[in-house]
Formats: sequence, C-alpha cells, structure tokens
Amino acid sequence: MLLFAIATLCPFLLIAAAIAWGGIWAWGSLAFLTLLAFSLDRLAPEEIENAPPDAEFPASNNLLVLLGLSHLAILPLSVWAVAGQSGLSLLDRAVIAVAVSILLGQISHPVAHELIHKSTRSKHLLGQLVYSSMLFGHHASAHLRVHHVYVGNDADPNSARLGESFYSFVLRTWPAGFMAGLHAENRLRKGQPLVQHPYVLYLTVASAVIIGAYVGAGLPGLSALVVIAIYSQLQILMSDYVQHYGLRRYALADGRLEPIGPQHSWNAPHWFTSAMTLNAPRHSDHHMAPSRPYPALQLDEDKMPCLPYSLPVMAGIALVPPFWRRVMDARCLRWHPVWTEPTQVTSRDIPPAVLAHAKSGSVPRAVLAVSEHANTHPDPAHDRHRNDRAVRRPDDGG
Repeated sequence: MLLFAIATLCPFLLIAAAIAWGGIWAWGSLAFLTLLAFSLDRLAPEEIENAPPDAEFPASNNLLVLLGLSHLAILPLSVWAVAGQSGLSLLDRAVIAVAVSILLGQISHPVAHELIHKSTRSKHLLGQLVYSSMLFGHHASAHLRVHHVYVGNDADPNSARLGESFYSFVLRTWPAGFMAGLHAENRLRKGQPLVQHPYVLYLTVASAVIIGAYVGAGLPGLSALVVIAIYSQLQILMSDYVQHYGLRRYALADGRLEPIGPQHSWNAPHWFTSAMTLNAPRHSDHHMAPSRPYPALQLDEDKMPCLPYSLPVMAGIALVPPFWRRVMDARCLRWHPVWTEPTQVTSRDIPPAVLAHAKSGSVPRAVLAVSEHANTHPDPAHDRHRNDRAVRRPDDGG
C-alpha cells in the first residue's frame, strides 16, 4: 500500500505547492506525472508481484477517500490558480493547467472508478462527485450499467473497434456513453422519483461547479474549468480506448454474450504507472473479478493480452492512428477466437487454440472467417439483470 500512497499523493502535494508558490513546483508537478513516471517504468523491474487474490486491504479504502477528497479540494484551487488573482506568471498558470489535467485523468479517474465500485453509499457517492466535478458524471452510470455488461461488443460504446481511430472513438463514445448510461438508469429506476435518478445528481453537481468557477474567477475561470475538464475527459476515454481496442466478445446463439475472459482487455505490467493509476492496467482481472480490491488485482502475462509499452506511452501512440494500427492491429487479431461457430464458446477461459496463436504471434485464417460475429448486437433482455450488484464490491474493511 505504501507504493500506491506515494505514487498517488505526491502529485497532489506538488500541485498544491505549485498553486502556492509557482515556479519550480509547477514544473516539478508536471515532471512527476510525465518524465519521472516514464523513467521509473523504464529503469526499474517491470512487474510487481501479485498479491493473494483473496487478500483484504483495509487501508486501500482510506487512501481512496483521502484521494477523492483531495481531488475535490485541488480542482477549485487549480481553477483559481490558473484563472484567478493568484499572482502567478502566465507560464506557471499554463503549466499548472496541464499538470492538474493530467492529475485528473491519470489519478482522479482511477480513484473515482474504484469508489463507484464500492457498495457503501458514501464511497459510491464520493466517486460520483469526483466524476461530476470533471463534468463527466454520466461515466459512473455508463461504466457500471453498460461497460461491465457489454464490454468487447458494439453494445458497449466504450469498447473501441478494430481499425477505429481514437478521434473517431471520442466523437462516437461521448454522446453514445451518455445516452447508454441514461437508458440503463431509466430502465432500472422506472417508477422511482426523479430526484433519485443519478443523472439529476450529475447535472446538478456539474452546474454547481460551472457556476462556482464563474463566480470565483469570471469568464477566465469558466474557460479554465472547461479546458481542464475536456483534457481530463479525453484521458479517461483514451484509457478505455487503449484497454479494449480491437478485442471482441461474441454473441452466442441464444443472444447472450460469451463470458468475460482475460482475452477481452489489454494489460500493462509497468510498475510505477500501475501504482499511480491504482492498478488500472491490470484490466483483465478487473473485468473478470470486479469485486476484487485494486491492490489484489492479478496479472498473468502468459494468459492475458499485454501492451508493448506502458499505458501512457500507448496513449501517445494512439494519437497517431497509422502508427497505432501498425503497432496494435496484428496483436488484436492474435487474440480473436478461432472457432467457426460462436456457439462453441462454453467457458470463460481462453480456448487453447486462441492462446497458442496469440503466444506464437501468428494470425489464424479462421479469425477473418468469424469477424462478422464481432459486430453482432446481443439481446439486452438476456443481460439486463446484470446491474450494479455484479460490479459493485463490498468494502473490504475501512
């Protein structure tokens, strides 16, 4: 837990110092989140040993709450520092804006993600507040109600398709995710008072944040908030794009999707950025065991698709679509099923033939023969019962 605490809390402290004094502290916060993280991933051993999968980590919840509250404090202070009467130079303001945007996308997002998976009402609410303060509250519903149910299929807006550029993904996913989450919540809460609808909370908090930015720093404050929020949202969407790009989950004959397996998410073993993002790069295990606390997430490089570089580096590559496709498309096809009928899927384990092809680096011809099944839309009636009880975890102490 100490590594998680150091990797996540230090950027908050550095940005707080940057807001107070600017100068070297502003550059230090940006360097920590970029150059230092990249260097530590490269210089030190790549992978942290797996914790026991059933281990409990009471301190992990305390860290999540501390980080969530820190986010709610640092965001308005950052908007004031960037756009208000902070006395900072124009360069310091620009550096702080970039640093806090990266902080929100790389640390606040994983924190909120972990919190919305909690069954305790207060922790779940804190996660919703963190997302809503980034003007992205609907992600809390879309992630639990849609992404975890339909991941790897076109019914999930946040699963990137093979050949889809990040830019096309963003334009498709933001509105589609908003509407998919809304429809899922409407189905679940039919007949309930409107005030209990989470989208009311998301829009209310977002409105309050926007008004607060304008009252506190005028039009410059509102502009700073919008820029920071957009940058952080792009990083959240980039994370989804990279972690699921091109990996498909097929529909069975009865309309259900094949069970979620390790072959449906990309992973990265790099130790420091994993700690800084609360083990988010151990993504296969999170989808197979959503109730597992982040320190206990497992990584098996022999069985799980792994990215060739760390998550932040892959995000940079994704900004250049031709380069991204050259790096990733063949890797995706190695993990596609080789069965000729999707009804042959009976287990959440990887079919041995798929694993053999993926590890050997070859692309079986049968992949192309079944690619038409990748875009099959499942019957939502079969999966509608999989609400947040399947993806919200009981608190493991604390």
